Amino acid sequence: MIPKHFLLVTRVQTLMVSFVSFNYKILNCYDPLDPNGNITVTFDIHDWTTDGYVARVTIQNYYQYRHIESPGWNLGWAWTKGEVIWSMSGAFATVQGDCSNFKYQIPHSCMPNPVIADLMPYASPQNMSEHCCRGGLISGNAIDPSRSYSIFEMTVGNLGANSTVYPPVNLTLLAPGPGYTCSQVEGTDPTKSSDIGGRREIQVFKTWKSTCTYSSFLANETPTCCVSLSTFYNSKVTPCPKCSCGCKGPDQDSKQCIRDGKQSEIVQCNDHMCPVRVHWHVKTNYVDHWRVKVTISNYNYVKNYSDWNLLIQHPGFRQNTTVNSFNSTSLPSAGYSGEVALFWGLPYVNNELLQVIDDEAGSVTTDILVEKDLSIFTLTNGWAMPRKIYFSGEECAMPLPDTFPALPNGSSSIRPPRYLFLLLLFYLIVQTLLTRLDV
Repeated sequence: MIPKHFLLVTRVQTLMVSFVSFNYKILNCYDPLDPNGNITVTFDIHDWTTDGYVARVTIQNYYQYRHIESPGWNLGWAWTKGEVIWSMSGAFATVQGDCSNFKYQIPHSCMPNPVIADLMPYASPQNMSEHCCRGGLISGNAIDPSRSYSIFEMTVGNLGANSTVYPPVNLTLLAPGPGYTCSQVEGTDPTKSSDIGGRREIQVFKTWKSTCTYSSFLANETPTCCVSLSTFYNSKVTPCPKCSCGCKGPDQDSKQCIRDGKQSEIVQCNDHMCPVRVHWHVKTNYVDHWRVKVTISNYNYVKNYSDWNLLIQHPGFRQNTTVNSFNSTSLPSAGYSGEVALFWGLPYVNNELLQVIDDEAGSVTTDILVEKDLSIFTLTNGWAMPRKIYFSGEECAMPLPDTFPALPNGSSSIRPPRYLFLLLLFYLIVQTLLTRLDV
């Protein structure tokens, strides 16, 4: 018979796992560090044709650090009036569909629910449009605003002579996987722009918009990264929480593990099972500065992370910082003024985090020198550890605070304990008394 206390412990553990899973689902539906982030899709009708219109479609990323990586975005919708796409520039429909009803001019796509993808940079010039053709890659707005959007044009027809046009419905965005939920495409004030050196204002005929927001829970059942910690004053290393991103399979001796049953996610077998680990090491404590070393490791056998970025929340970042070997900027964030910093790699140096090669994890690293605010700086109670870390927009699993490396002997600072000063004072008094007695 199984003891009652064992059953109770098992039930408690089950409830704890369920509670953690539930909180992961809820908390990852809203990002307090970027509350206004979204991707806005805009359809601008700027010309009419005999049976339809010409539209310019803009995908604008307003997320500060969440970007669209390889293999890029796919944008889909459904037509409501039997529309077809006669031609496109700057992008293409992935499926042409059944165009057998058209005898003389064959449309680019006859699909009732087309899916659109970006062209590559080396596409033929006649197929390109302005601000297109980046292979579907879109940068975070805080990293490179000039590459935070993508534009393509399409000629839509098969509407007859009827001048009434309707927006598409059921907009979907894959970037490149799931996670985005898009609002209904609705009419809004026509987009305006300037001409003749800003002296003349012009506007399009119609503008439709949809806003797409991201949920980590919709994209991933479990986190995709975790954080480990260490310090110069304690030999203990706090590892990533066990099973942060899943648990190892039954074959404990295997070097490669399939994560969550997905063949596309083969990672190096370890206790946390995360594709990416971020290690935070408190390296040195100076009089007016302190230094941290940050290492990002890729345990994925099948994926390189191109144009990665790292977001770190820490109150010490309110002070001046110097970063070696990474780009960095302070990120304005409501409620966390000055304590959120964004880091990303240098082009052609370390902006690509390589996959596992010969069972060796790929990694990039940097040192961060942080100026001290002596009114708040301390090494006690885990203050020197980050509050939150995001890798490429995904929040990483953090160790529990009671597992952080502690100061030696439970000391409240790295200064010598007070009793040493008392012993020194006692020694000096005794020496003074002995000297007087000798006299």
